[in-house]
Amino acid sequence: MFGSVVAGYLMEHGNLLVLLQPAELIIIGGASIGTVLIANPPHILKQILRGLAGTFGGPKFTQKRYLELLKTLYELLTKARKDGVMSVENDIEKPALSVILSKNLELLNDHHALNFLCDSIRMSIAGFEVFELDQLLDLDLEVHHQYASQPVSALTTMADALPGLGIVAAVLGVVITMGAIGGPPEEVGRKVAAALVGTFLGVLLCYGLVGPLAANLAKAAEDESSHLQVIRAMIIAYLKGAAPITAVEVARRAIPGHLRPPFKEVEQACRNSRGGAPNASSEPAAPVAAPAAS
Repeated sequence: MFGSVVAGYLMEHGNLLVLLQPAELIIIGGASIGTVLIANPPHILKQILRGLAGTFGGPKFTQKRYLELLKTLYELLTKARKDGVMSVENDIEKPALSVILSKNLELLNDHHALNFLCDSIRMSIAGFEVFELDQLLDLDLEVHHQYASQPVSALTTMADALPGLGIVAAVLGVVITMGAIGGPPEEVGRKVAAALVGTFLGVLLCYGLVGPLAANLAKAAEDESSHLQVIRAMIIAYLKGAAPITAVEVARRAIPGHLRPPFKEVEQACRNSRGGAPNASSEPAAPVAAPAAS
């Protein structure tokens, strides 16, 4: 983006030194950062920094990660199906020591997804009805999405303020220019150019940098919500009586299309995880949740 702007400017025989206005950058950059600091509490500022750091890395969610998630959930729910739901209590209480969960390091290091999974199964053990648990998970996802969207709103507000702050810098430049009227025309011209650079930087940073960064964070929040939706879909399908391998297919359909692994690949991964072909009809029925306390 910056390269195209600079290249076009140079094609018109522009002087790059004219664009190097440290004072304008201090006014616009400092004021915009100040608006973010004033408007947001510390925890949102930390979210913004983490989100910005993530934009320069690779994609967080890949087809391989979703495949590993489905395989992990299949193993966990198969154990609950065969040995009773209480058999996975130790797995969700101490995920790092779980033979099943500890194999999926990406899930283990994602505290949002791990807590969502463990808390959901914990509620089923506590005796929540499927309908009530489904509503609870929906509320949990809504709250999490609102939390993940807070840094997006903060950066969007910053982007909206940048053109105005660019005008502030330009007006200050005009004030300085007015004080130089009567001097050499070259000096007045340089001060007018410096003032216009303020407007240029404000608009460029708004629509070329901060706005796209906010959009990137919004997409990251959507991707994380989709990841949690997959966990929710599989747990609810299982608690409604579906066999683990059937619940896997329900969860696979909840994966975004560009990341959804093929059916055969998922089936093969589940077969390898259990040492044999998954067969819905051969899995013994077992209580999917503990009875509610009277």
